[in-house]
Amino acid sequence: MVADQRSQRHAALGELLAREGLDALLVTSLPNIRYLTGFSGSAALGIATARELLLVTDFRYEEQARAEVDGAARVVVERTSAWERLFKEMGSCGPLETIGYEAHAVMAKDAQRLTATATAWQWQPAPELIERLRLRKSSEEVAAIRAAARLAGEALRATLCTVRVGQTEREIAGVLEGQLRRLGSEAHPFPTIVASGERSAWPHARTSARPVARGEWLLLDFGAQVDGYCADITRTVVVGARATERQRVFYEIVQGAQRVARERIRAGQSGREADALARDVIEARGFGDAFGHSLGHGLGLEVHEAPRLARTNTEPLPVDAVVTVEPGIYLAGQGGVRIEDDVHLAAEGPVLLSDGATDLVELV
Repeated sequence: MVADQRSQRHAALGELLAREGLDALLVTSLPNIRYLTGFSGSAALGIATARELLLVTDFRYEEQARAEVDGAARVVVERTSAWERLFKEMGSCGPLETIGYEAHAVMAKDAQRLTATATAWQWQPAPELIERLRLRKSSEEVAAIRAAARLAGEALRATLCTVRVGQTEREIAGVLEGQLRRLGSEAHPFPTIVASGERSAWPHARTSARPVARGEWLLLDFGAQVDGYCADITRTVVVGARATERQRVFYEIVQGAQRVARERIRAGQSGREADALARDVIEARGFGDAFGHSLGHGLGLEVHEAPRLARTNTEPLPVDAVVTVEPGIYLAGQGGVRIEDDVHLAAEGPVLLSDGATDLVELV
């Protein structure tokens, strides 16, 4: 279990509120609510001041909220309108004038509700305050991501033993997802991608009923979740035959780029500099145009969170962030290769959290 750090997180948020000139923050992002309070349900609103956390949810989560929050916030259960109850309860949260709201997470209709209904306060779009706190992972958070990543690797190994020519992508995905659950994954953090043949050149392909043919690429992009924290892994294999020389060349380019990036990435580099570690290798081999996405993204309570390892990110990567490293080459009509591992940006250097088992696998 991840150690209880909710009081420290609340205190750190209080400091950010003071720095931003806010008396409180309306929290509507469910991952942020979980980060502050421990509540993992699908419906909740929160108010955070420097002194208090208030959580409003509905009757479906009455027992769950009280058990998970366990004193970290004041829990209010509302059977009709959570928003009306939130506004009512805010009157007891102390003198409030300027309240920030998560402009990146609040729905447009709810933003209108703030100005139309809650006229007693001044509402102000707030920068991503809680996301700033979530950038740096504690040792317990890193351990949870490592456990999820290792679980994912074990599930993949068990799945690949069963893959045969003629199976459909959906059949393979079903086996993989079953293994993830069997080994203890709490959820699938995103829809599992199993893409074969020319469809492996679709970076975010939807798993389909297509049967896998002999000698084709099979790309598997999947995740696991432990204590709420996500892992994200991609492996690409050849099914039913030895790899052709062309396949081997493509694979070795991606593997080499991924290895350089995961070994040389450092906290303090910009997202652009990190992206270039792999991109320069691929471009030098003449396939720069076939690597169209960024190198990676942050991992935590969400499978996609800050920081970004991208050409557009000039900000330094923080110490103790956890990121994916996932270069790829995609050739339309032929197929694609992507290799992805999860890396902790520790102060002393990168620490691989997933198994790093990236040698080419031929399922013959």
